[in-house]
Amino acid sequence: MASNMDREMILADFQAAINGVIPQENGILQSDYGGETIPGPAFDPANRPAPAPPSSSSSAFRPVMPSRQIVERQPRMLDFRVEYRDRNVDVVLEDSCTVGEIKQILENELQIPVSKMLLKGWKTGDVEDSTVLKSLHLPKNNSLYVLTPDLPPPSSSSHAGALQESLNQNFMLIITHREVQREYNLNFSGSSTIQEVKRNVYDLTSIPVRHQLWEGWPTTATDDSMCLAESGLSYPCHRLTVGRRSSPAQTREQSEEQSTDVHMVSDSDGDDFEDASEFGVDDGEVFGMASSALRKSPMMPENAENEEEALLQFAAEFSSRYGDCHPVFFIGSLEAAFQEAFYVKARDRKLLAIYLHHDESVLTNVFCSQMLCAESIVSYLSQNFITWAWDLTKDANRARFLTMCNRHFGSVVAQTIRTQKTDQFPLFLIIMGKRSSNEVLNVIQGNTTVDELMMRLMAAMEIFTAQQQEDIKDEDEREARENVKREQDEAYRLSLEADRAKREAHEREMAEQFRLEQIRKEQEEEREAIRLSLEQALPPEPKEENAEPVSKLRIRTPSGEFLERRFLASNKLQIVFDFVASKGFPWDEFKLLSTFPRRDVTQLDPNKSLLEVKLFPQETLFLEAKE
Repeated sequence: MASNMDREMILADFQAAINGVIPQENGILQSDYGGETIPGPAFDPANRPAPAPPSSSSSAFRPVMPSRQIVERQPRMLDFRVEYRDRNVDVVLEDSCTVGEIKQILENELQIPVSKMLLKGWKTGDVEDSTVLKSLHLPKNNSLYVLTPDLPPPSSSSHAGALQESLNQNFMLIITHREVQREYNLNFSGSSTIQEVKRNVYDLTSIPVRHQLWEGWPTTATDDSMCLAESGLSYPCHRLTVGRRSSPAQTREQSEEQSTDVHMVSDSDGDDFEDASEFGVDDGEVFGMASSALRKSPMMPENAENEEEALLQFAAEFSSRYGDCHPVFFIGSLEAAFQEAFYVKARDRKLLAIYLHHDESVLTNVFCSQMLCAESIVSYLSQNFITWAWDLTKDANRARFLTMCNRHFGSVVAQTIRTQKTDQFPLFLIIMGKRSSNEVLNVIQGNTTVDELMMRLMAAMEIFTAQQQEDIKDEDEREARENVKREQDEAYRLSLEADRAKREAHEREMAEQFRLEQIRKEQEEEREAIRLSLEQALPPEPKEENAEPVSKLRIRTPSGEFLERRFLASNKLQIVFDFVASKGFPWDEFKLLSTFPRRDVTQLDPNKSLLEVKLFPQETLFLEAKE
């Protein structure tokens, strides 16, 4: 016993020596000379050689290095995964750090005081905060957990909020049918129950619920009435396996023995179904009755008068049952759906898909959850179709749709839908709009697969695309003709407007010329009247031989002509200005200049006499237009 303990201690010391000499992270050996680094082999515990027996030679515990170089130990990095309630915190530290430093990091991450924190999971038992990690000889990866006995548990309100969020999520259940090795990908909302999952699986596998043997359910999923959000399933995907158990008695024994295991046997509603076969009742009938009884509300109210309100309820109930990943149902009347799909430009037209729902059909749940809610189908429908829906479960709603069908598609299509059996529902009608009538391209029944449904939708799209190309060509040609006609009409209109504009401009020009001519005439008449009045007001020209002194003025006009007249030396200068104005040269437009010396006579005082302004006995003046 002692020899074994000594041998383990020797191996532990050898391992510590190897860890201290050869760095495990990057295999870099450092020299003491100038910080030079020398690459060395990275240490791998899985590939390390068998430990050599202890020797007094130091070379057994350190690698051979080049001359004058010694090994400097690199710090070893340790990874810690710390779990606290529903959280995991990853911490990476050097082995030279202490336990207290881990707690300080956790204090920042978890918002828990170090004094309230107990760090558990050490393989050596409880340790002090001052303990250096290197002294614990820890492996590379470590798992710890935190206890807070002095802190109250989290409030129930946060748990309720998380549960409510899970109820609104969609779970992808990947279910493998063990006997046939077939896999189903089923989408369920978090509010769906385990019982609903099992009944959907019955539709797919024909294994009655009481005969289903399951593997993969969480240990918390102990009741079939439990919803998926609180059953502990992995989000967003969870794998399950289902098979048929050999006998009900054997399965019940296994269920009792493995009630706490992850394998769960479906005994739900066993008392209700166990004796059904003894009375000649088929499993499908029992399933149909149970499914109908468990439904919370119909897809559409009976005797729905307002189609928009009925379809709003249909869309809401469909989302509640099968999740939010489903086709976008057109909310409005069937006529409004026609308008949206057909009575638009050819490039914008789409096919109309009419989904006819029936709650009493055993195919409905599978068709809705697996085919109609498949992402590929939803995407293809949203891009190429207007999807309208109606529920035929109630007789009144069925009769109303048949009336609409007879009116829009004819009696043949109405009779085809009328003769469909309940188990052939749901139906998918593909409608293409034409110039004269609406044509039903395809009627797809519920007993189909995703691939077959997609192929039939694509086949309808090929027919529609060919027709659409012809319609686009016709529409483009019609628009081209209309554009030419519009361009001609526009050119004619612009020509008329240009002619009218020219005519109006000419009329305005003539009117302006007439107006200016009138003004000019009025001004000339006014000037002529002023000239005549000035001419009449002039005193008579004195004779050369006169008792009073006489001044003789000679005035040169801008045209070179001369005006001559005699004035009394005692006459005022204003009389000269009036004389010049009476000859057509008003003094406000012309100035009167003398030659020697040169001066502007019009700037002199007009009330002075000619003698005073030195225009006596004679003077030569000339007229010049003012600027």
